Amino acid sequence: MARLDFDHFTQWITAAAREHSHQLADHVVERTGASRRAVQSMLRRLVEAGWLHRDGGFSRPVYGPGKLRQVVKSYPLHGLQEDIPWQRDFAPNFELPPHVARMVQHAFTELLNNAADHSEGTSVTVSLRQTPTHVQLLVSDDGCGVFEKIRGTYDIPDAPLAMLELSKGRLTTAPQAHTGRGLFFSSQLADVFDLHANGTAFQRRAWDSSGWRPGKALPRQGTSIYMAIALDTTRTLDQVLGAWSVDGSGIAFDRTVISLRLLAGPGQALDSRAQARRVAARLERFKRAEIDFDGVPDIGHAFADELFRVFPAQGGGGVDLVPVNANRRILALIANAKAG
Repeated sequence: MARLDFDHFTQWITAAAREHSHQLADHVVERTGASRRAVQSMLRRLVEAGWLHRDGGFSRPVYGPGKLRQVVKSYPLHGLQEDIPWQRDFAPNFELPPHVARMVQHAFTELLNNAADHSEGTSVTVSLRQTPTHVQLLVSDDGCGVFEKIRGTYDIPDAPLAMLELSKGRLTTAPQAHTGRGLFFSSQLADVFDLHANGTAFQRRAWDSSGWRPGKALPRQGTSIYMAIALDTTRTLDQVLGAWSVDGSGIAFDRTVISLRLLAGPGQALDSRAQARRVAARLERFKRAEIDFDGVPDIGHAFADELFRVFPAQGGGGVDLVPVNANRRILALIANAKAG
């Protein structure tokens, strides 16, 4: 007789309850091979835990999804069209505020498309869960890992520097087909965003103005992205897109923020021209770049000169470099560099 696992049930019972509301017990018996008594006991547990809602009498129960909902699906990446899983397998099973559903759809399709087009893997697993307070999305592929992909494409020596480039936005390993918006804007939509790849992790929290920080990595091959959005958030997709346009329209992606804590270790100064050149890489694609010195206590003359005098003079593209969260000494060094 099949042994019923509660956690396994939560991965598919939401869709089953919606599709087989009047014959849910029959469906579960057929699907699991378990006895009707065992299935009835499991369904009671799921109702009590909030995974199912039950109406009707004892002999003719009618089930539906509860306040807790989840769908977990795996797909082969070859030929995957990211809109079909969303429309067929996920969207019908959730009840989200419209502006939250719009953000989740955007992130879902962007992250799934990234797995299909960039990961070089064979499969991807997607989990979407709704609780009374949040919606949580997890997308995991078995590919080469996002940091390895960036390192190989742009000849970047290590994962933290790959994260520095990724954090700027407009970074893609397939420029003919992509613009480098998907992962960047997905991270900005979330209250919690965790990026794991091949033993390295970085995290972003919406309430932490300092941006990306190192995280605790998952011990697995490939890329895993977790994001959570509060159901009562006032954030919208249009607001997030607009925040990264200089004119606020959300059409152009011409503003970025560079968190220098990704370049320097905790409490370390930035001294070299090589470090400044890493910061300046690709900034000519933007109109405004805010250089965030949060967590950086000091910089050297060479760093300041290379970034704030040499880069603009050697074809910086007219980007406006704006230091933020800099102490008085750093601001004085920047002013001195600009003065030549």
